[in-house]
Amino acid sequence: MATDPEGSFPGGSLVQEIRDELGRAPVDSLGVDLDGLHRLTREWCSAETGRYLSLLAQTAGAEARRVAVRRAALGCAPLALVAGAWLQWLSHPGNADDPMLLRILAVYASDLGVGEPRASRGSAYQALLRHLSLAEHAAPAPRITLDQRIAEGAFSLPALLLVMSRRPDDFLPEILGADLCLRTAGLLPPLALVKAELPEAAAEWRAIDPGAARQPGQPSDLERCRAAVDVLLARDRAVAERLRAGWRWALDSLRRWSDALYLELDAARDPAFEMAELLHLRAREGAIYHQRYRLQDRPLSDWLQASRHDASGFLAALAASSLVRPGRSRSSPLVSGLIAENGPMFRVFAPQDLGIICRWIDSLAPRWRSTGAEPAAEPAQVAPSAPPTAPPTTPPSTSVPLLPALQGRDPGEDRAPSSLREAYHLLQRRTETPALRRFAIQYVQHWLARSRQGIDRAENQLPPRWGPQGLRSWLLAQHDRHDQEFRSTAEVPVPSREALIDSTVQLAPLTMIDGSWLRGFTDYEYASSETGYFLFHTYWDELGNGEPRLNHPLIYRELLAEMGFAVPPTASREFAFWPGFRASSLELPVYWLSVGRFPRTFMPEILGLNVAMELSGVGGSYRRSKIALQAYRFSTRFVDIHNTIDNVAAGHSAWAADAVDSYMAALPLSTGAAARAQAWERIRVGYRSLNPPTGFWARQLARLRPRPQARPSGELVHAAAGGGLT
Repeated sequence: MATDPEGSFPGGSLVQEIRDELGRAPVDSLGVDLDGLHRLTREWCSAETGRYLSLLAQTAGAEARRVAVRRAALGCAPLALVAGAWLQWLSHPGNADDPMLLRILAVYASDLGVGEPRASRGSAYQALLRHLSLAEHAAPAPRITLDQRIAEGAFSLPALLLVMSRRPDDFLPEILGADLCLRTAGLLPPLALVKAELPEAAAEWRAIDPGAARQPGQPSDLERCRAAVDVLLARDRAVAERLRAGWRWALDSLRRWSDALYLELDAARDPAFEMAELLHLRAREGAIYHQRYRLQDRPLSDWLQASRHDASGFLAALAASSLVRPGRSRSSPLVSGLIAENGPMFRVFAPQDLGIICRWIDSLAPRWRSTGAEPAAEPAQVAPSAPPTAPPTTPPSTSVPLLPALQGRDPGEDRAPSSLREAYHLLQRRTETPALRRFAIQYVQHWLARSRQGIDRAENQLPPRWGPQGLRSWLLAQHDRHDQEFRSTAEVPVPSREALIDSTVQLAPLTMIDGSWLRGFTDYEYASSETGYFLFHTYWDELGNGEPRLNHPLIYRELLAEMGFAVPPTASREFAFWPGFRASSLELPVYWLSVGRFPRTFMPEILGLNVAMELSGVGGSYRRSKIALQAYRFSTRFVDIHNTIDNVAAGHSAWAADAVDSYMAALPLSTGAAARAQAWERIRVGYRSLNPPTGFWARQLARLRPRPQARPSGELVHAAAGGGLT
């Protein structure tokens, strides 16, 4: 649920339960400062790494070592596949100019490998899983929750961190404390076993280590995160205990998870462990088909039913039966007959399951006698316990009853915004109530309905059809048109000083949330996908790549200050209700803030909107704006930087077109021409949504759109249906 890019988690009891869980600190870390926690974490990590390497050294035989490597990789997968993802929602349009959050966003961009598709730390871990022939997990992280071989407790730490990331207003210090802990720990100790056995298994072990730098010579991400935390502490010392609480909880969770995984790897050195686990996983379906076959005068179906809880009896009976020839798996009737190509159980077991069965039979030579005698002593290099009664279950790393709490609601908060100004203020935050979510969906639906009206008759829109040649040629043609329009005027008209200042002020609600239509593409999976990486890179650029001097909202604030205006902080209620802004100036920004919350639902429309936004000023209006600003000796830096980074060759406009082409090219031909045409039409509507029509019929159509049960005020319906900037 927490990896859903549109995931929404209520507050109320859930928030309190998470806080209670975070407060359960191990005794040895109580009262320890951040530097002390750093030492504790490094000492534990060093000792734990040594413990896993020692376990590997004690494991004899290539096959047994391979089992240990695969199990270690699977046990680490729930955390490693989402490494850094808990930072994905910490930034939002309201804090996009906060130097501390910009530092955190820089760490997150490093986690993603910004600028390249499938370059995230999680993607690097997927490559490791593919190398280990665990290709079923070389896919989006949620799929791994379906793997019953992974203990439930392995999901506790990453799941709770991801839930916390969906409510950053409640848990930002705790998230940063936990993130510092994980980056201090670095490469997870069980992975030292994998790296030692298969040093070539991962193309970049540096990418899998969350504390390391992605490129040689760069500061490590641990150093970057600590620098951001130091900025936060310098601003507010009161958050120090919350930071420590997050770190203590993460360290304690790591310890408990690693202890359980170590016990699992140790037990799995005995092939009977995996055999018992296999029986446990397959017993339910197998019991249906084996009522007639008897083993030691007991139906096989009964043995299988019992194996759902205790497999030891069935293992002993099976080993003593005629189906098994101890030490000779390939000549055992179980393998050569029942599950062979011509056997009655052909293809019942997957190849990896067959490997488990064969390893167990081969291990029986020194252990079981064909007469059914008691087990002989195990070889000294293995030294396992007796066959397990059931596969191990890792104790959960958290006691938070998440699922019941998720059904709750925020008491007293579940209402829709009563005005455009309130909507602008509330929609900047990442957290939401069900009513705010319904409002945002409705506002987008109205806006898009208006944008759809008369689109085929409108000028300067996207082509009516998308072709395999893509959008680049169309993009260049539009750029040429902007230039021709600019040059066609002998002298660019300059507005009055008052008009220029007024238009600059009225655009502030829009420009101070620059890139907010792309906020949903900070999602970990989307931000590194073949289409989404263009969009995250654009968002990252809009916020200055972590550098305040390049941050677009801050640059615009400097321009407003030159004009004599010191507007309140963007995230504040005072900004939204500042009397200098006309209500109409909030209509398009509210659309941006609304549509950006739904990257999955409105992906085609966002792709189209992004093309329109990035292309809108390049080569034309930015140049005219520069002339106007120069006429009154105002800084032109804001328009200059946009005219360069939005360029159609290798800038945001080009990326926007490439994102659309990537999306359209990825649509399978099997969807049919109609489905592909519908997808393209949605992109066209999104393109037009930057500047939708404002006529009577457009307003009427928007009003006729189906509405959710909770309706916003009349002012908002009117604004969505008939307002907007032209």
